[in-house]
Amino acid sequence: MKALRITRPGGPEVLEIADVPAPEPKRDELLVRVRAAGVNRADTMQRRGHYPPPPGFPEDIPGMEFAGEVAAVGPDVRHHRIGQRVFGLTGGGAQAEYITIPDVLALPVPDNISDVEAGAVAEAYITAHDALFAQGSLAPGETVLVHAVGSGVGLAAMQIARAIGAKVLGTSRSAVKLERAVELGLDVPIDVSTQLFDDVAMRVTHGRGVDVIIDFVGADYFERNLNALAMKGRLVFVSTLSGADVKLSIRTVMMKRLRLAGATLRNRTLEEKVAATRAFANAVLPLIANGAIAVPIDRVLPLAQAAEAHRAMEANENFGKIVLTV
Repeated sequence: MKALRITRPGGPEVLEIADVPAPEPKRDELLVRVRAAGVNRADTMQRRGHYPPPPGFPEDIPGMEFAGEVAAVGPDVRHHRIGQRVFGLTGGGAQAEYITIPDVLALPVPDNISDVEAGAVAEAYITAHDALFAQGSLAPGETVLVHAVGSGVGLAAMQIARAIGAKVLGTSRSAVKLERAVELGLDVPIDVSTQLFDDVAMRVTHGRGVDVIIDFVGADYFERNLNALAMKGRLVFVSTLSGADVKLSIRTVMMKRLRLAGATLRNRTLEEKVAATRAFANAVLPLIANGAIAVPIDRVLPLAQAAEAHRAMEANENFGKIVLTV
């Protein structure tokens, strides 16, 4: 089969299309003919040699989400059939013609959703739902601050929070991305190139602060995140783009009774991934299926142009997901 390979750690130029052996499904697995695979920042980190996949997944083939149709099934598969359109999460290897996936992790693609849209859903929307609810305990009527709101997970978090009746503040350094996010439902845009987000958060909440923060930035935003949180606020880390090492004021955490949590999916056990996938399927997938949530696609490129996809993501050009067709 054809697959996107990382030939060595480095820039986008180290990516190539190569012929590799196709995987074979185990007893409880599906073999999926991949049609579309979303690109995530973790793919660029893996390409640079900074984010190895979990054990059992290829180190040289990126891709953490997919959509396609079932090409073969193991003898213990009970939930899916050959020819069925499916999508889902994987630990790696999705940017290839074929992938194997545990039967319990695959989800059926709604009839009115294209393969490209389905290929952009799993990583962003399962991560966002888990961060908001399993980690952040967001409740209807609360206020959430989403950093990097123009990213795939940021937009997903904004859309899901709005769908349950939360008020959403969102940050970006791009006025254009903020304008587009407002069109999708963002309540309060914050341009961090000209505004201090903690000042804005306190002003729009009349000095109370926000209940939940979904953070992708890490160290550079940490102190102001604590400032922006309300009493009993929850800070959820999804990524650490500016670094992971911070100076923590335990007194601030104690006095405001704050909760800090992390939301990485890639290194979770199969059982934990199944739980996160099912929670998303019950709460969010119906909203995507009926059009209440539209999946923002920035651009669609063939697998052979994966290097261009990586360059665009690392330059923060994209608003929403970049998807590779296979």
